Amino acid sequence: MALKHVMINDIISDHSARMQNLKKYYPFFVLSETTFSQYKEGKYGFLDMGYITMASLRFLINENNFHEKDITYEEYESFMSELLRRDFDLDEPKEEEKQLILHIFDKLKNDGRAFEFRFYNPDTKSSQIARVKLIDSRIENGQVLYTITPEGIEFYLDTKEVKDESKINVSQLLLEKMITSNNFKGGIDVVKRINAQVIKLKAEKENVLKLLGMDIFEGNKAYTEYMDTIAKWFSEEQKLFAKNKALVDKAIKKAEFENNQTKEPDKTGEGGAKLLRSKALEEISSLENELKKTIYNHSQLIAETMELTQLADKIIGQAKLRKLRPVFDFRQSLTNIMKQDNPALMAHVVMPLFAPRIDKTFSIKSIDNMLTLKSEDKAKGEKVEKAVLDLDFMYEDELLDKKIGENFSKLFVQLLDQIKKWNKLSLKEYNGILEIKFGKEIYENRDYYSFLVHLAGKREYDMAAILKKQDTLLEEMVVANMSKDEKESYKDMAFTIEFNHVDGRPVEIELGALGEHPGEPDRFVVTDMNFERRLG
Repeated sequence: MALKHVMINDIISDHSARMQNLKKYYPFFVLSETTFSQYKEGKYGFLDMGYITMASLRFLINENNFHEKDITYEEYESFMSELLRRDFDLDEPKEEEKQLILHIFDKLKNDGRAFEFRFYNPDTKSSQIARVKLIDSRIENGQVLYTITPEGIEFYLDTKEVKDESKINVSQLLLEKMITSNNFKGGIDVVKRINAQVIKLKAEKENVLKLLGMDIFEGNKAYTEYMDTIAKWFSEEQKLFAKNKALVDKAIKKAEFENNQTKEPDKTGEGGAKLLRSKALEEISSLENELKKTIYNHSQLIAETMELTQLADKIIGQAKLRKLRPVFDFRQSLTNIMKQDNPALMAHVVMPLFAPRIDKTFSIKSIDNMLTLKSEDKAKGEKVEKAVLDLDFMYEDELLDKKIGENFSKLFVQLLDQIKKWNKLSLKEYNGILEIKFGKEIYENRDYYSFLVHLAGKREYDMAAILKKQDTLLEEMVVANMSKDEKESYKDMAFTIEFNHVDGRPVEIELGALGEHPGEPDRFVVTDMNFERRLG
């Protein structure tokens, strides 16, 4: 009964963690099954999206991590065009090829959204959603740049397609990605995996040493392979550890600085903000301690590898001397007989044992082996710690969507309030009110311009209809973030939008000053709009 209880407990408690681990594979199979099934009536069904996905991830790893630069869509388009022509003999007109590559890229980044992997959590007896992205994007100097996500790197590495002699090197790349994206908790797990791999290599060194004492030929072969593997990544490892240690030190300084600053209370309140900053500082400190532990184990591995070199040279030298003496090697003879698959040759081994007056001797050299051989009771086991899944963890894209939704709702409610007061106002007047409430810093917030773009997507808004059904992303975000009092206050509001024109040309208005750096525009310019309340 006790064993059955342990089994059932493992099934229930470990299920959520296993599903979270499986989520990184989910996008690959979704892309493989659906990408070309409906596109152009299956015209490009012969293309293998699995191969295209893996090739795209390898391209991103190469550019983002090895060349340390983000890519533009034009660079990806050039890479994919070459791949389709080379590997699939695709010969389509340039315009159709561009549309196909755009379709592939949109599928890979899932139109900017995370892939959602649904699973049942028996602990909470509810359905949960795990989200994962393969490609992330950011805007810099008006240009969209793309990078591979930590989940994308981890998935690619798990497929064992990176041709590297050490898993530690590629895990270090993943760690760098985690630290850069401020995912310190995920970074701790990566460092623990690196540490386990270093410990595994140390244990492998002991196995090589034992094998050298038992079979000099097999031991020498294992020793050569082990040293080839170690030598290829020692120098690179030192650089990667130093780089990641510097990133962690920088993150600690930044977190300590933010923790000591006094900020205006946000939605969570000042206490909540400090708690979040304190938690982040705690995670960074834990990551630093794990990294220090790994660096220490790594330095020990280097020292023990040098010791292995000295011992191996000594053992191999002694074996060469013994080969020159008239000593019969029963083990090697037996190995040769097995290779020739001829049992009759055993007579040459057995017959001398039945001869009279056999002088049995004990080699003095064997005493050294007895003294240096470690007993099994001294072997140290590795402590296995059970990972605890943080169900309250939110991805960066989720936090960003939440913040954008709150900003959109504030701006929309402010617009409704002014229309309710004055019945009619222009964008210029609306901006003046925003300046009074939020300061000119509002013009440096990207969400303000994104809000205007979404708002201009419709010419008429009716709150009664919006509260019942949301047709656009803006409406969904506004309704989701409005309070009950705000919904009740503005439920009967409706207004129209018209662009302001003079002599057939749109009227443009200049916004607050921006820049402090050379080359930046002095001001932002937007098209003026008129908002008018619709009565009745």
